[in-house]
Amino acid sequence: MTQVKLKDLKEHPMVKALLLAADKNLEAMGYTEHGLRHADLTANIARNILLRLGYPEREAELAAISGYLHDIGNVVNREGHTIAGAMLAYQILSNLGMPLEEITEVMSAIGNHDEDSGYPVNNVCAALIIADKSDVHYTRVRNPNPSTFDIHDRVNFAVHKSFLNVDKEAKKLRLELDIDTNQISIMEYFEIFLQRMLLCRRAADFLGCSFRLVVNNLEM
Repeated sequence: MTQVKLKDLKEHPMVKALLLAADKNLEAMGYTEHGLRHADLTANIARNILLRLGYPEREAELAAISGYLHDIGNVVNREGHTIAGAMLAYQILSNLGMPLEEITEVMSAIGNHDEDSGYPVNNVCAALIIADKSDVHYTRVRNPNPSTFDIHDRVNFAVHKSFLNVDKEAKKLRLELDIDTNQISIMEYFEIFLQRMLLCRRAADFLGCSFRLVVNNLEM
């Protein structure tokens, strides 16, 4: 068996092709960016969450792998992309020689990362959920015409800084956002992100931490 690492996936031509195609599908549907940038950032945040909380390095690496692959199922369809993504991950990771017990952790994480049906079923999954939902930023907006922004575009476009602060001693995870309230109101943010924040709270609870949202230096 092989100890597969994140770098192996970044160098894998199939993984890159599937992620690019998945993002192209979402672009056609009007979604914000879900490509290589989002995959890489999610992977790094997921890894850092577990490392900074003192979890084993291998578990953190599995979180990074899950983060990199979590949206790959959009190559099939947005509906059910978590299940499709888990199945694709199984094929890719099996071919790379990853042990089955690690593959199942990654599959469970990918299959449970979405707010519509997800639940933090293991540490890897909990880290992935929080990392994925932490990527809110104006650089994700692809629509060049602000007059035609939908609410997802407006919310992301208004966020000029996002940072996940992991405090091991206080057992607290804080998603810190700088939001231009001339672009959106705080209520508009919660209108589309409430379910995501509730899932982040469950994920943080699973890791033995609290989750807090801080907007413009004010804790919500």
